[in-house]
Amino acid sequence: MHPTTRAYRPSDLDAIYDICVRTGAAGGDARGNHSSDRLLGDIWAVPYVTREPEHAHVLDDGAGNAVGYILGTADTAAFVKWYRAEWLPATEGRYPDGDPRDEVMLGLHRDPERMLLPELADYPAHLHIDLLPEWQGKGLGRGLMAAFLDGLRAAGVPRVHLGMAPENHGAHAFYRRLGFRDLVVPDAGALYLGRDTSPL
Repeated sequence: MHPTTRAYRPSDLDAIYDICVRTGAAGGDARGNHSSDRLLGDIWAVPYVTREPEHAHVLDDGAGNAVGYILGTADTAAFVKWYRAEWLPATEGRYPDGDPRDEVMLGLHRDPERMLLPELADYPAHLHIDLLPEWQGKGLGRGLMAAFLDGLRAAGVPRVHLGMAPENHGAHAFYRRLGFRDLVVPDAGALYLGRDTSPL
């Protein structure tokens, strides 16, 4: 059995949560860091497959199991409006206030407008890509990125950006190899990169 890139399926949802938390600490395992291991998924992954499943692709291990994903939005501004109007009410009460382990992430969750940075206005789409550690470093992320860019290009989206933890040097090198370039976003606390949606 060989790993393949395929479209996201609703049956992949639990795997999306799992991949997100197992790569959620600057690429490392974040299980046990929050009150629920599903919190990170409800911020960084599941809203995207909920709203725009057509832009979600998974790395299938060859036996039907998702072991990596790429997902995102074709229109960050529209996604932010949807997140505020629909996703926040849908997740209300899942993660009550008061647990110090959740404070920072809940602050991000409840402030979707943080995604609207003027320096990124020319890069309307954005993405998240994560692979389980044992599937990293094998060239498999390239196929996910190619599928995502193809979908954006077909939708008429000219450019895409992503944000990442500055300390994740391996991920930064990966993005640079795929044609992403650093974007200047002062005082962001994250490193942003962008590229056009031309084929890899």
